[in-house]
Amino acid sequence: MAFNLSGYLRGRTELVDAALDRWLPGEELLPSALHRAMRYSVFAGGKRLRPVLVLASGEAVGAAVERLLPAACAMEMIHTYSLIHDDLPAMDDDDFRRGRPTNHKVFGEANAILAGDALLTEAFRLLADPAANRGCDPAAVLRVIETIARCAGSQGMVGGQVVDMESEGKPVDFATLQYIHTRKTGALFLASIQAGAWLGGGSETQVAALTRYGETAGLAFQIADDILDIVGDQTALGKDVGSDQARGKVTYPALLGLSEARRHAEELRDLALAAIEPLGAGAEPLRAIARYIVDRTS
Repeated sequence: MAFNLSGYLRGRTELVDAALDRWLPGEELLPSALHRAMRYSVFAGGKRLRPVLVLASGEAVGAAVERLLPAACAMEMIHTYSLIHDDLPAMDDDDFRRGRPTNHKVFGEANAILAGDALLTEAFRLLADPAANRGCDPAAVLRVIETIARCAGSQGMVGGQVVDMESEGKPVDFATLQYIHTRKTGALFLASIQAGAWLGGGSETQVAALTRYGETAGLAFQIADDILDIVGDQTALGKDVGSDQARGKVTYPALLGLSEARRHAEELRDLALAAIEPLGAGAEPLRAIARYIVDRTS
């Protein structure tokens, strides 16, 4: 019987959403405008792919979902902060995200900046919260905090965003394109996978297999995003399409052509699947996610 990915994603998303609602400050708490802005973007929808990857990776090494939820929620907070800031006029200047007006369109630029700042900080507060992480190996928790910080910072997502902006409208070689994509998107994918593996108590061999999966699947996801910006439907995607071309951003289709970009994404998907073959049935959600990443239409 084929694995029911939609059912799995729905169930895990419900767990993550309930935990986010529990751990995020309520709108009634001062400053209420800030908390409304934080919750507006966190609960605007989205795939919850990064937190689901934390859960799926931990489950692949035999961990219970409950011990993985704090890290899963932290990854979603960091991802959401990055989207809020990416949408600002100083960067991508987008009007829509997940089918709704972007945060700065609703709450103003200053509150959007501060909501992103607060979500990033809240993520690390949660990662370090002894009560939330009760039952987890303290050494593993520290390793996860360091990894997520590195993958989200100047050597990861933020660094990739800077080089992406610096490269707009300029001729860029393949090495620079790889640098941007492996950091701007791939780094948080890898951090999500490794967080689940370490918190789940995975062996060195299991963590190595999952790390290879995270590296290849994360890059495949960004290539698929590049392709969807050209051929995707704006209503289905819930965000502006064609913006990469309009800004002269460096993308796989722009550098390699659409068909070669698709081929490369499929090759990365196959490498991701091969990496986790030794993990057996417990990694079936990750296999389905790797296929979905490349085949998705939104």
